[in-house]
Amino acid sequence: MIDHVSVGVRDLDHAARFYEATLAALGLKRLVTRPATIGFGKSYPEFWINLRADMDEVARGSGTHICLRAKSADEIDAFHAAALNAGGVSDGAPGLRPHGRVRYYAAFVVDPDGNRIEAVTFPNE
Repeated sequence: MIDHVSVGVRDLDHAARFYEATLAALGLKRLVTRPATIGFGKSYPEFWINLRADMDEVARGSGTHICLRAKSADEIDAFHAAALNAGGVSDGAPGLRPHGRVRYYAAFVVDPDGNRIEAVTFPNE
């Protein structure tokens, strides 16, 4: 249903370094580079960062949240560690989250601009 998503960033080069490291853990790589935007994906750009040099940091309570699917808990652990090593902040350590009828494994990070990014997988156990 959704073809791609994008987030605004204040410094494209800084954000590119953050997302290259973080998204690599989920198998995404830089596929498109333009003067004010960079697209990441596996076979086509499905996650974009767009230069918005004058934007304010995303407010913590804004509700901005993007979730990316991972293949395994190991990928999520790697995503979380890579994000923290690249300057992100943990907003929920990797772990199993049993909620009603759905049980999933996820981690949440906040990028250097305040965007909240989650990685999720649904274990069979």
